[in-house]
Amino acid sequence: MAAIDVYNVKGEKIFQRDLRDEIFDISVREDIMHQVIKGQLASSRSGSASTKNRSKVKASGRKLWRQKGTGRARVGAASSPLRRGGGVTFGPLPRDYSFKINKKVRKAALRMALADKFKAGQLIVVDSLHLEEIKTKKFFEILKNLDLDSVLIVTEKPDENLEKSSRNIRKVKLLRAEGLNVYDILSHEHLLFVEPALERVEEVLAE
Repeated sequence: MAAIDVYNVKGEKIFQRDLRDEIFDISVREDIMHQVIKGQLASSRSGSASTKNRSKVKASGRKLWRQKGTGRARVGAASSPLRRGGGVTFGPLPRDYSFKINKKVRKAALRMALADKFKAGQLIVVDSLHLEEIKTKKFFEILKNLDLDSVLIVTEKPDENLEKSSRNIRKVKLLRAEGLNVYDILSHEHLLFVEPALERVEEVLAE
């Protein structure tokens, strides 16, 4: 069974814990991870091209003049696409770029991303990570003790002091365990788990 050292915030090794082989000791397939990342980025993309059809144009629905007897062409509402200022016929609407990725494939890709970080020696686990006050300097000292620069930090529960102390540091991102995703894992050089968060992730991915 795979095992990993657990450190404290001073960078000192305090104990070693086992890792689940079905998550951290699997073969990595780049094509699956690429497919999931592509789907994640597509879902976050939003189309901006948009026009108003005749039902969305703000105009009176009153008939402009009577049907017969004026000598002019018959006409309906001012919102008609035939009139200036009227709606657009078959114009562009905001496009949905997302496409479906099966749940099993997403889980498999997440396992592979974690296994890849572990095999590369870029997975770090700390017993706890908590700040008594909002202090970026103290948080930066923790990163220095653990020799981390570009890092994704995964916690078990919300921590306002930790979130506000870390948000101004470049290349550092804080996520809770339920928000862990392949793109963020691979976008950072290191992956730092608070030990309870790692337990939670293992429980979910082992199902």
